[in-house]
Parts: sequence; C-alpha cells; structure tokens
Amino acid sequence: MDSSVSASLHADRARVEVAHPGLAMVSMLIGAFMGMFSETALNIALPSLAVSLNVPTSTLSWLVTGYMLVIGIVLPFSSLLTRWFTTRQLIITGLIAFIIGAAIAATAGSFPVLLVGRMIQGVATGIILPLMFTVAMQVFKPSKLGAAMGMCALVIMFAPAVGPTLTGLILAKLNWHWLFWLFIPILAIALVFAITSLENVGNITKPKVDFLSVAGSVIGFASLVSGVSLASDLGFNSPVVIGLLVVAVVVLFLYARRQLHLAEPVLNLHIFSIPAFRTGALLVMLDFGIILSAMYLLPMYLQKGLLLPVALTGIIMLPGGAINAVVSAIAGRLFDRFGAKWPARLGFLIALIGAIMLVFAGSTSSVAYVIAAHVILMIGCPLAMSPAQTHALSALSGRESADGSTIMNTMQQIVGAIATALATSLLGLGTAASSSHNAAAAFTNGVHYGIYFTIVLIVVALLLTFGIKNTKQVSD
Repeated sequence: MDSSVSASLHADRARVEVAHPGLAMVSMLIGAFMGMFSETALNIALPSLAVSLNVPTSTLSWLVTGYMLVIGIVLPFSSLLTRWFTTRQLIITGLIAFIIGAAIAATAGSFPVLLVGRMIQGVATGIILPLMFTVAMQVFKPSKLGAAMGMCALVIMFAPAVGPTLTGLILAKLNWHWLFWLFIPILAIALVFAITSLENVGNITKPKVDFLSVAGSVIGFASLVSGVSLASDLGFNSPVVIGLLVVAVVVLFLYARRQLHLAEPVLNLHIFSIPAFRTGALLVMLDFGIILSAMYLLPMYLQKGLLLPVALTGIIMLPGGAINAVVSAIAGRLFDRFGAKWPARLGFLIALIGAIMLVFAGSTSSVAYVIAAHVILMIGCPLAMSPAQTHALSALSGRESADGSTIMNTMQQIVGAIATALATSLLGLGTAASSSHNAAAAFTNGVHYGIYFTIVLIVVALLLTFGIKNTKQVSD
C-alpha cells in the first residue's frame, strides 16, 4: 500500500474504536432529545396546569425555570463526572433518573410533587446532554464526524422546535399527565440500548475534587440562571434579580479565576485560548439564543397577534420543525465536504432573511407568510449550528473535548435563558410603546421589539463567521 494512502487511512481513525458507533449513540440521542423536548414542551401546557393544580401561572413558571436551573447546576460537572465514572454508569444512571422523574411528574397531584419530578428530569438531562457530544467526538472517525455531529445538532435544534407542536397535539386529546407518561416507554427503549450497545470511551482518573470550585459552580450558575429567568416576570430592575445577577457575576469571576490556576480544574477554561474552539463555541451559543428567542415569541404572536387557537398554532409551527430536522442532518455532511466557514455564513444569512420577514409580519398577515418566514429561519439556524459545533470540538484533544462539550452545553442553557428573558422584556416594552388601541396590533409591535433582539444576535454571529478559517474536511 502506498505510504501516503496508509497515512491518510491512519489519520482517519476514531479516537476510540467501538464495534458499532451508531448503536452506541442511540441511547444518548434519545435521552438528549427527550431532555431538550422537555425544555419547551410545557410552555403550551401551563394554562391547563394552572386550572388542574389551582396554581397561578407565575408560580407554574418554576416548572420551566427549575428545570433549567438544575440543568445549569449539573452541566458544569459533566467533565469531572467522566473522570470518576464510566460512560455506561453515567448514561444508565441518567436514563433511570429521567424515568423516575417522569413517573413522579405523571402521578403528581400537587405542584410541589410535579416540581420535584421536573427537577429530577433536569439532573438526567444535565448528565446525558454533554456526554452525547463527547462520545460522538471519540467514536466517529474524522471523515464521518460532521454527519455524526449533525445528528447531535438535530437533537438540540429539532426537539425544542417541535415541543409546542407535539404538546398541542397531545393536549387536544389527553390531559397533561400524559405528557410525562409518554416519556417513559421512549426512555425505556433508550435504556435498553444503553445496556446492550453502549461502550465505555473515557479514562477513569479519579482526580482530587476541589470543593471550593464545586460550591462556586453551584452558587454562580444557579444564581445566573435564576436571575435571568426571574427577570422575565419581575423585570431586570427588580432587587431580587439584580442581587442574584451581582452574586452570579462575582462568584463566577472568582470561579473562573480559580479554574485557570488549578492543576486539576473542574472545568478546563484554558481551551478558550484555542481560536477555533472559541469562535465555534460563540457561534453555537448565539445560534441557540436565536432559536430560543424566536421560538418563544412566535407561538405567542400566532395566538395573541393573529388570534389563532392553540391547536392551530402547533400545526402552523410543524413545517418549520420538520425542515429543521432535515437541514440539521444535511448540515453535518456539508461540514465533512466544505468545513464550517461557508455553511455557517450561509446559515446566518438565511436566518437573517427569515427574521427580517417576521419583523414585517403584522396582525393581519397571512398564515402562509408566517409559515414561510418560520421555515426560512429554520433552514438558517441548523445550517449554521452543526458546522460551528463540529469546528469547535474537532479543534480539541480527546480529554479536552469533554471540557469543550461541557462548556458549550452549559453556556447554551445560560444564553437560552438570557435570550428568553430579554425577549420577554422587549415584548412587554414594545407592547406598551404601541400607539394602537387594537390589542393584537399592540402585541405584534411587542413581538417586533423581541425580533429586533433576535436580529442583533444573528448579525453578531454572521460577523463572527468571518473569523473561521476554512479547514476543509476530506471525505470519500
């Protein structure tokens, strides 16, 4: 065999070779999908829950906030957990916890019990989500990595996009308890795959745990997620919100400073010095902020701006969700052929067109126009997501990739919470600023204010794509 061909084949080997990489990923893909689906699925069910549990909507919002809070606390420890426990132990534990949390939520007759179930589900999502990316980086060879990461991106982008649609369809025929009962058989399938097909890919080193870092991580990330989530209801000028955000900034600054000086940090922040990771990670965070802010505003615009019923709102959002799934899969293969530069740049350009179309949507716009704008946005966001994520993680070594995955998934939750909170604040500001006496027109003006923020995120991301160096992947 020619030496150059031999060298090429050797370079195109997975970091950890397993018998069936695809089967090894199934349990994590299902678990992460259910976790991300759960992040937006309850939004449309809150009115039903308010009646059933006799609890005000402001209190029920903790079902969403509490879920994101627990994820934000657990995620930063993912890299540390992979050095203390095997891949199989973590994923199997996460899936069992998810099933237990779903069962508690499904049988809940009161708000506190339902909240406990949701928080247990948050723990599971925080364990499974970053491991999905870490394992994919290890078990797939470079020429197939883009396609594999495209599947992971599909989970991140598609699940929250279809959450409201599927929830609306379920609630049209069944009560809210079934939202959680239906989780259990799907998670049981994932558990079977984890037991039968998942192999261990990490190295157990059991490093010394710095408990000061652990405390800083819990306090800092919990304060940040709580602060930005509560800002949606209380406003950013609330003393509670300001206090939480001040605590978060101070504690996270000290936490980051400590990580940079520890020999065995809980989170290896030194990887931000790698340009490809830094740029790719920022693009992923911005992309997640774009889609969560838009997905928060669009269903409300359909119901309160166009005055459409909830069931029809879910159906209208279905084409965008379907397109999202298709593009997510294609985007990974585009990275394998062209690298990250052009798919990411084209993706944000397309997303910008979709967002601008939404700005021109009014209270009398046609449903077809809104669907078209949503579909265009759902083409652009996933087209940029997978290449940016693969670009970032492929710049890291095997051990660093666990830290990179943890950092990106943690920041996605933080950015998502911040984007949703800012979109909510701008929605209220725009509604109040409207001179129209028509409630639908005033609300639509508020939606426009929120979409302006989405456009700002897209423009910043588009500018960042010019910092991507085109390292084209070679594939057969």
